[in-house]
Amino acid sequence: MDIGISKKDREKIADGLSHLLADSYTLYLKTHNFHWNVTGPMFNTLHVMFMGQYTELWNALDLIAERIRALGFPAPGTYKEFVALTVIKESEGVPNATEMLKQLLAGQEAVTKTARSIFPLVDKAGDEPTADLLTQRMQIHEKNAWMLRSMLEN
Repeated sequence: MDIGISKKDREKIADGLSHLLADSYTLYLKTHNFHWNVTGPMFNTLHVMFMGQYTELWNALDLIAERIRALGFPAPGTYKEFVALTVIKESEGVPNATEMLKQLLAGQEAVTKTARSIFPLVDKAGDEPTADLLTQRMQIHEKNAWMLRSMLEN
């Protein structure tokens, strides 16, 4: 494979993207779960917001996995792999709506930090396609975090 990025750099970038994929998938599952189980006075607003966020995450998973493949490495795709790679914790039981917002906010911020952590290597390697993907992911997750944070203000 000769795309202008060394195998060593491609491997490190793919590893970082694997963590991003695991964080994104875990956040997707959590958001979908909360969409199904949210209750309370803000039910409709949160139900619709969560659907928009999990749908966007679902579509992003393919982009991240395909970038890992384009770099020449297999993408993780099992729960076991995702649990080992993610920093996002599963929720216990069914939290109330406020706790759901707090957990999803923490998840959005975690995904942003994971994406940002890959940037120095991507920049050094001149991997513009991955830089573009990371920039788009950070923009979306920072916006989602802002919206969730706003819902928590009194």
